[in-house]
Amino acid sequence: MTVAVAAVLVGGLATAAVLVANHRSTTTAGSQPPAVRTSVAPTTTAPVPPSPVLAVKIDNVAGARPQTGVGAANVVYVELVEGGLTRLMAVYSGNLPPAIGPVRSARRTDLDLLAQYGRPTLAYSGAAQQILTLLHGAPLVNASPTEADSAYYRGNTHAAPHNLYVQPAKLPPAAAPPPATLRFGPAPPGGIPTATQRVSYPAAVYDFTWSATTGRWLVSMDGTPDVTTDSGQLSAATVVIQHVMVHADPADVDVAGNPGQVSETVGTGSATVLRDGQSFAATWSRPTAPDSTRYTTTSGTPLPLSAGPVWILLVPA
Repeated sequence: MTVAVAAVLVGGLATAAVLVANHRSTTTAGSQPPAVRTSVAPTTTAPVPPSPVLAVKIDNVAGARPQTGVGAANVVYVELVEGGLTRLMAVYSGNLPPAIGPVRSARRTDLDLLAQYGRPTLAYSGAAQQILTLLHGAPLVNASPTEADSAYYRGNTHAAPHNLYVQPAKLPPAAAPPPATLRFGPAPPGGIPTATQRVSYPAAVYDFTWSATTGRWLVSMDGTPDVTTDSGQLSAATVVIQHVMVHADPADVDVAGNPGQVSETVGTGSATVLRDGQSFAATWSRPTAPDSTRYTTTSGTPLPLSAGPVWILLVPA
């Protein structure tokens, strides 16, 4: 079954090498109240028909946790950035929380990633000038505080710059819905029973632990359960560890002189897919930027995802 990952309307507005170990058994916005703590249940199924997408760049260093609104995302991408750290891009479809954050800056990786989602809205805090130029020429709706200041506020539970939040209902709508982006369906045969999976970046570690009770992979980061302010511990029905080519971006250098990293998500490569308490050796393929990413087993059998939240970790090949 092919299902599009897409956003819905709310209030009338659409909103370095890596080790993978398998263990089997800024712009200043106006000041507002602190982040909303309304309970939000994680998305359980992908919505149909296709509708416009909202993507939000989210900070996930220690000073940014706990986060808000991530549990409502349909897809969460983990990107390598400068200094060996990572950043999230959350894609929303059908269940928009009142607030999302902390919001941080965009990266060059986002341009290709978002090209498969039609003309989505991208919420981010800012970017290097060269990247801003590319973003404003890309097929997406820019929704940083520069374009949508009233949608952002500063919370009081985190120190700056980890305290910028966005209210999705106040963002401009996306311009066009995507085609069918991710495929969901029953797992093929050949999976290996797996209890835990660790993914280590140079300065960040993710652990995914299978919970038969919930039918989800529970997310921990840097050795601690990744618990949000509004929906408890983050979890995923499917986890994809996607090996990609990564190179430094000389146009995006932080104050310490560390260059940003660009993950190439167009092409092909190896992957590991976790679903239903099993791991599958896989291959990913995406011929051009507007194309959707397809996953197959190493024998070429289509490898659909399990209905529910998806985490896709982009790790250097």
